[in-house]
Amino acid sequence: MITRPMIAAVLAATAAATPAALVAAAAGPLQVTSSILVESRSAAADGTTRIALVKPSKVTPGDKVIFVLAYRNTGPQPLSNVVLDNPLPRQIAYRSASPGSPAPDVSVDGKTFGSLATLRVRSLDGSTRAANPNDVTSVRWRLASPLAAGSQGQFAFQAVLK
Repeated sequence: MITRPMIAAVLAATAAATPAALVAAAAGPLQVTSSILVESRSAAADGTTRIALVKPSKVTPGDKVIFVLAYRNTGPQPLSNVVLDNPLPRQIAYRSASPGSPAPDVSVDGKTFGSLATLRVRSLDGSTRAANPNDVTSVRWRLASPLAAGSQGQFAFQAVLK
């Protein structure tokens, strides 16, 4: 079981692993915040199941977690070439983009990014195999167009605690 302080440590490790370019951007007009959430299910009055994303109080191995990267341009000018990169802590296994969020480019080495289907992993014996979600070490989104002054948005992906 992972407790709230441990979750905070995983979140801190994610922030610490963020590339310098993103950290430098965070000091300027691009503000980026990262959150780790879990799904909370409850019965609604109409008999359906209501699903809400909440901050976890505890997470155990095998639990699904949702990483949310929220961004905002606080400056007076549009921002071009915005890239949001989220390295994954070792305790986290990538699964997929969250519903409503575009698929990110992923990396299995922190250097080469693309769709998971295009990536390969080298084994110790020198052979290669197709990458799978457990091999992902980083997820990244590029904004297709400049981010207007005052604009904001978010991306999210689903993962599992190992």
